[in-house]
Amino acid sequence: MPIVLPDWPGLASALHPLAEPPPGPGWNLAELHDLVPDDAVSIEAAVLVGLVPRDAGTQVLLTRRTDALRQHAGQVSFPGGRVEPDDADAVAAALRETHEEIGVGAGQIQPLGYLDPLATITGYRVQPVVAVLANDYVARPDPNEVADVFEVPLAFLLDPANLATHTLDFRGRPRQVFEYRYPAQRIWGATASMLYNLRQRLEAIR
Repeated sequence: MPIVLPDWPGLASALHPLAEPPPGPGWNLAELHDLVPDDAVSIEAAVLVGLVPRDAGTQVLLTRRTDALRQHAGQVSFPGGRVEPDDADAVAAALRETHEEIGVGAGQIQPLGYLDPLATITGYRVQPVVAVLANDYVARPDPNEVADVFEVPLAFLLDPANLATHTLDFRGRPRQVFEYRYPAQRIWGATASMLYNLRQRLEAIR
């Protein structure tokens, strides 16, 4: 039986279809023009933007990485990682990584479609896969990678008043990054950019 979001019945129409993954570089590549070499080969990665139907409204599943990781230690992120040779596509990679990182299997996840790909300053082309999670899922985070699993109301993340832009000095030049004014966790950087892209695509159909 399909998993549905009663408060977002038209969500799938805001996404790139599963059968047609979006081509091209990240939508934000122009902002990174002097931070990533023009001839750099992007590493393909995928993340799961998991939406959870709750009585109080749809929630977004997020994780906080452990402080011991080599990259992005302690940061809030979606489950995900590099697309491996054995992965059939970005959906397969996102599902595999979700199971490895937080213990939620593919049987409790219904992929809906793709957001636009995102380029990162670490050389990745990240393909976000939007999916609905069964609301009875039980997270079993891998303690080597994930310190916390939590949910944030989708309505909060779609409210423009909750999204700020900060200017950071990075490699000798100013760079703007998104950050949500969420009191419990710091949601910023690539994760905030993907959530902003979700908001853009949903606004386009409303």
